[in-house]
Amino acid sequence: MTSKLALLGGAPVVTECAPSWPVSGELEVAWMEAVVRSGQWSWLGPHERAFCSEFASFLGCKHVLLLANGTVTLQCSLQAVGVKPGDEVIVPALTWVATLQAVLDVGANAVVVDIDPETYCLDVKAAEKAITLKTKAIIPVHLYGCMCDMDGVLSLAKKYSLKVVEDVAHQHGSRWRNFGAGAIGDAGSFSFQQSKVLTCGEGGAISCHDEQVFETAFCLKHVGWKPDLATPGNRYGHNYRMTEMQAVLLRGGLRRLPEHLRIREENAFRLAEGMKKLAGPVRAARRDPRVTRQSYYALTLHYDEKKASGLPRSQYLTALAAEGCPLGTPYLPVYRHPLLNLYDATSPVPYREEIQDYRSLRLPVTENVVEKEGAILMHPHLLGSEKYIQQLLQAMAKVNDNLKAVKNFFAREGGSVKKGIKEE
Repeated sequence: MTSKLALLGGAPVVTECAPSWPVSGELEVAWMEAVVRSGQWSWLGPHERAFCSEFASFLGCKHVLLLANGTVTLQCSLQAVGVKPGDEVIVPALTWVATLQAVLDVGANAVVVDIDPETYCLDVKAAEKAITLKTKAIIPVHLYGCMCDMDGVLSLAKKYSLKVVEDVAHQHGSRWRNFGAGAIGDAGSFSFQQSKVLTCGEGGAISCHDEQVFETAFCLKHVGWKPDLATPGNRYGHNYRMTEMQAVLLRGGLRRLPEHLRIREENAFRLAEGMKKLAGPVRAARRDPRVTRQSYYALTLHYDEKKASGLPRSQYLTALAAEGCPLGTPYLPVYRHPLLNLYDATSPVPYREEIQDYRSLRLPVTENVVEKEGAILMHPHLLGSEKYIQQLLQAMAKVNDNLKAVKNFFAREGGSVKKGIKEE
């Protein structure tokens, strides 16, 4: 392609639009009206019960319970599997702030480890090196468009008697060796925040097989009541309940989810194969053959500056965005994210004597991914038409063919690119 770059005033390649998100339908509207008229808006109503049963069947686990958000689901999951104040919990360095925050907020200490350079998920070897006598649990975060190596995680759990709490906020519907993400470890934690592939605006869920884990989590969520709502659980509880209106949105979304998963997988494959043929600086993360179904919160991408003649990632993505192909960048390292000031007076960290030194922590794979290599394409784009997907590839081809022009443009502009913090 030799047409003028949009960055320089040319016409953008991408003329099709990505589907809007979130998606809803008339079924939810009808159910919502009925709920509003019923007056039963909370306290484990029929739609909440129905969704828990339907989602448990979808995942392949025995129990699902709904909570207020995907942060308290992590907190309650950790407590339900037996994590206590003073225990250590291993978390990956590349994750949303809630993963680390949940550990600290239940009184445990978060031990942050580096990530796998291909999937950007927790590096199992790094996790094993971090295990001490105080280590109680590990949180494998299934991130963006990849699953964590669950064979490796389960092997560590068995070897060192650790509990496994899967962070499944990005992976509704993924399957590892045909076992559902969230139904592999001791508990799974889901988020239904508005950006997620299954959403009700805000909300979360815990999945598990074990009766005691379920009952403990239920008491924590439901002001101390047992699941029958008639018997006090004699436990310390909170109010982390979800509303019946949110359950309506989840039931509708769950009916669309299998078809959305299929479309995203097909389009992710088209993009991965297309980028391979372009042989440019961007490629999709290689899919682990043990992943038998991949859900995509985002398509995980790698940027190779050398293949872009030394053009920095930020400048390449800016040129690509001008063509209508909006690739984003990963989260910042969780141990130095400005939205989680770990040494503020409101944080537990300054009041703990023995805790990882987050200030001086440097994890090379994570920092390379965050600063230079990592890129993502959010999931609504993967629901686009085949024509839209082809236009995204054409945009990449156009920028690839004009790397020198991009470099010259930023040389004139002083290399400036506006930067911002990407929030969940």
